[in-house]
Amino acid sequence: MSTLFRTAAACAVLAGTVLLAPAAAAAPVYHEYVALGDSWAADATLSNISTQHAPLGCAQSAGNYPKQVAAALGVAVFRDATCGSATTVHMSAPQRLPVSINAPQFDRLTPTTDLVTLGIGGNDAGLADAVTGCLTTDPAVSPCQTTWVPDGVDAMSANIRAAEPVVIAVLNGIKARAPHARILLLDYFKGVGDRGCFASIPISDTDTAWIAHKLIELNAMLARAAAATGVELVNTYATSDGHDGCQAPGTRWAEGVIPLSHNPPGPAVPFHPNQLGADHQARSVLAALGT
Repeated sequence: MSTLFRTAAACAVLAGTVLLAPAAAAAPVYHEYVALGDSWAADATLSNISTQHAPLGCAQSAGNYPKQVAAALGVAVFRDATCGSATTVHMSAPQRLPVSINAPQFDRLTPTTDLVTLGIGGNDAGLADAVTGCLTTDPAVSPCQTTWVPDGVDAMSANIRAAEPVVIAVLNGIKARAPHARILLLDYFKGVGDRGCFASIPISDTDTAWIAHKLIELNAMLARAAAATGVELVNTYATSDGHDGCQAPGTRWAEGVIPLSHNPPGPAVPFHPNQLGADHQARSVLAALGT
């Protein structure tokens, strides 16, 4: 008992009052944590790849947010199923990689799993592929407008809407396989700014603004899916302003075409979180867990 508390207690007794110290809320203790998701959950890397939990082709970073969260929580059992290019299909079906296969991600779940994180949906909507398709050598040209918004009809918005029921199905699938788990669904933080930076990311201002808006739509869909299934949404986007791929190394949390930051010891993957981005995701998850 601290000197301060003993003094306060003595004063209370002298005053004829019983002083009770408020009980501190203990952080939940988790024993079996499973991480599911795509390359933004794997924090895909070119050189700092870990194969402890998934094949080489998944490009899991040794410092990705699931591994950071597992270490911070001190869980007894940890399985990281995250894999680059994963879609909702790969939750229940194997993902065929160039030289290996990642087993269905749901295979890592058990009835005793008590914590699950999920990052998925970007590949289902096609947004990841769309970003690379926006690259151009002419800042006056906006190829994504031609490809995705022909005649003023936005096909990406339709893709995002179509992805909503399958994301909901994945969340329900997790609940069925791990009925006692706390489930956290992560959104995608800001990868590009509201305006372009052609020297670093050769995408027109028009297409840059379009990508930024599609990411907002994607995150809104994920929020709806979380609400529909009663799981928790971890909003990594809200606090990522000023850390997009147009910012200087050391400030940016996601990379541009040429990864100038690092996912130690080597470069990060273009248009993916670098180590600072992975750290941001980990902080966001731990904050949601109250740790």
